[in-house]
Amino acid sequence: MQSKIQNDQPRFSTFDPRYFSQIIVTSEPITDDWRHWIADNKYAGMDDRLIVQQLVANGISPSAARLEVSSANQNPYFQAGHKFVQALRKLESHANILADLAALSPHSLIIERKPNISRADFLENYYAKNIPLILTDITQNWSALSRWNPEYLKNKYGRIEIEVQSDRNSDRLYEIDIEKHRRKMLMADYADAVMTGGATNNYYMVANNGNIFKTALSGLLEDIEMFPEYLDSQKLNNTVFFWFGPEGTITPLHHDPMNLLFVQVYGRKTWKMIPPYYTHMLYNYRGVFSEVDCENPDYEKYPSFQKVPIIEFTLNPGEAIFIPVGWWHAVKSLDISISMSFSNLAFPNQYEWLIPQVML
Repeated sequence: MQSKIQNDQPRFSTFDPRYFSQIIVTSEPITDDWRHWIADNKYAGMDDRLIVQQLVANGISPSAARLEVSSANQNPYFQAGHKFVQALRKLESHANILADLAALSPHSLIIERKPNISRADFLENYYAKNIPLILTDITQNWSALSRWNPEYLKNKYGRIEIEVQSDRNSDRLYEIDIEKHRRKMLMADYADAVMTGGATNNYYMVANNGNIFKTALSGLLEDIEMFPEYLDSQKLNNTVFFWFGPEGTITPLHHDPMNLLFVQVYGRKTWKMIPPYYTHMLYNYRGVFSEVDCENPDYEKYPSFQKVPIIEFTLNPGEAIFIPVGWWHAVKSLDISISMSFSNLAFPNQYEWLIPQVML
């Protein structure tokens, strides 16, 4: 937005005083969008002089810019908001201290791998402390490890109508807009697409499709074991989830509202995890998702993300990871992949979350 000079009169020499009397300078109006911008930057701590300079650079007259910025300080709505911003900054400073303390440990960016542990050890040292853990030898009793692959799913469950998430490439917010991407098809057709379509993120059978309890795919539960040390086998309704998709599928950066145990059955997935005390640097404006694309982060748009350490690892067939509530993660399939996830942990697993819904 640039300032406009109206001068329909004959041109005069710039040395002629009549020239100045014929110029009418009109400035851009201060819209509500600009007022939102002013408030955002004042809450962020930008100096009033810099805010005024930016407004003037975008065509707003200096006097109007100064008046608007000055009046914002006296606005009771702005003052009330300022109180909550200060409280939020206190929480953010606490999170920064936790991050600084964690960085003192050489193990802070390493997730332990253990073959298995006792129920008491799991509860005391991982679940209660909100620490992730990879269990490398937990699926010894799963016949699914030797049975499950795309051909098996096609041959045994091919005539079942399943739901998948489709046309993901058409919408960057495919997880948030999940209702727009639901598609019904036969398992045989979907398995063929996975086997022949190559690497893609365009279609994926995800947890939200709920196929385990909506269809005869519940028969897959006969091929697995509910780990008695960690899971409650009496709580199966809407707590067990099935994932199946091609190489290249991506689950964008998010956190779950509860603790999860995720098991990799077929293929490999690469994981990126971030502790919850970096939440204020992850641009979480909607739901449980970050605005940042972990695959191609835009540091100019999301500068704070440059400060965030990422724990990256590969989950192999037969391995499971405990994902503590609130831990951020993004996942990409390195191969055709089949996975299971469980929220029926044997310990309290319901939490009250205040989920942001910021209009961008």
